[in-house]
Amino acid sequence: MIPVTRMYHYPVHSLAQRVLVYTREHTLLKAGDRVGVAVSGGADSVALLRLLLELRGEIGMVLSLVHFNHQLRGADSDQDEEFVAQLARQYKLELHRDRGDVAGFAAGRHLSLEAAARKMRYEFFRRLLSGKSLDRIATAHTLDDQAETVLLRVTRGAGSRGLAGIYPQLSLPGSQLSAPLAIVRPLLNVRRRDLEAYLAELGQAWREDSSNRDLRHARNRVRHGILPRLERNLNPRVCEALAETAEIARAEEDYWEQEVARVLPELWNTGLRVLDFSRLQNLPLALRRRIARAAAESLGLRLEFRHVEEILALASCQTNATGSGMLPKGWLVSRRNNELHFEPASSLAAPADYEYRLPVAGAIDIPEVRSRFEAVLVSGNAAGGYNPEQLLNRVLLGEELIVRNWRAGDRFWPPHAKEPKKIKELLQERHLTGTERKHWPVVASASEVVWVRGFAVPARLRPRDETGTAVAIREIPFDVP
Repeated sequence: MIPVTRMYHYPVHSLAQRVLVYTREHTLLKAGDRVGVAVSGGADSVALLRLLLELRGEIGMVLSLVHFNHQLRGADSDQDEEFVAQLARQYKLELHRDRGDVAGFAAGRHLSLEAAARKMRYEFFRRLLSGKSLDRIATAHTLDDQAETVLLRVTRGAGSRGLAGIYPQLSLPGSQLSAPLAIVRPLLNVRRRDLEAYLAELGQAWREDSSNRDLRHARNRVRHGILPRLERNLNPRVCEALAETAEIARAEEDYWEQEVARVLPELWNTGLRVLDFSRLQNLPLALRRRIARAAAESLGLRLEFRHVEEILALASCQTNATGSGMLPKGWLVSRRNNELHFEPASSLAAPADYEYRLPVAGAIDIPEVRSRFEAVLVSGNAAGGYNPEQLLNRVLLGEELIVRNWRAGDRFWPPHAKEPKKIKELLQERHLTGTERKHWPVVASASEVVWVRGFAVPARLRPRDETGTAVAIREIPFDVP
């Protein structure tokens, strides 16, 4: 029997009551809102729809459905879209839908499929909200999604901003503070298993996405392998603990955001791009770090921890000392007397070369191209999950690879070519110019270039049979918040 709770003049499921309390606590939905429910067809989003259908009378909102077809799974993607369309017909709701070539977009922008899908989907959401069709779009991010996000960010290196995870509300730039156009997440305090149990009680079907079991994706490895092991061996409530960490970090970030907004104008001249470090040095270290990061962000720069520390190191030098350091996107920070000057390096010099060591197996962040590179060991029986044109024969590589930008004179042997070609010519054929071309990444073993972004690996370096160990080079763009 479905548990219900009497609210005002009609009963609702106890899970819907939990969602209502969370929604009101975070002011996510209110009377009169036109809310688009983002439904992929999976269990989480279908449960979100059914819960909001229960609550629409209590809240006083108008519901519609939103669906984006990523066209990644052929007929299955089209069947997902039809399933959502059937839900819209069943509940007499307007359906907003669109589709896009995510695979092509990912290839053209050098993004992972996950990053490309999210970017295209959220752009569709923004068009709907900006076009005044909707006031809110509700997505089905769960407590499990929150735990996965926090754990992934911990392993990649994150401060409290990263640990804040998924926010209950994401307001669009330019929205009115009194009534912001926003993407809201009403299920962030609900476990995925509770949603599936709720749907089972209702007898409500949903669609299964086979890609959610694909262990090539880091999130799926966390979801199906790492978190279950942590629950069994360390803490059965590890997901709740990680979600609570995000709650604490978000409150910390709210405080620091206000503090930085108060202090930054006293030290930072946006027009001149100058930071007064003589006054910066009198602040607590935590605030100094945030001021340096906020100054760079006002220029469109996202700094890694090491960049922030380099800026503070320049500021802590002896009086009248000079020095400089490189920042992302070809920017330079330099010390002149009691000031730190931020300038585009392109106005001063050519983009600097970069070079990083990549263990096999291992990973390294490359801030110059805003990506993480991984060298993944693949056994013969698992190689079927990878594109064979991107696998390298393990025995032909050293214990360590080098990730760097290409250099004059570098050559690479593309498959089907009769001989090696200059990388300069390969990039010219793709019409790459400027800093993007200068920073184009390659991977070298000893003195030989074995991998170039956007090209299949040389045929002679591929595994000769399916029984040995191969190496897959993966480039993962940094997440967009």
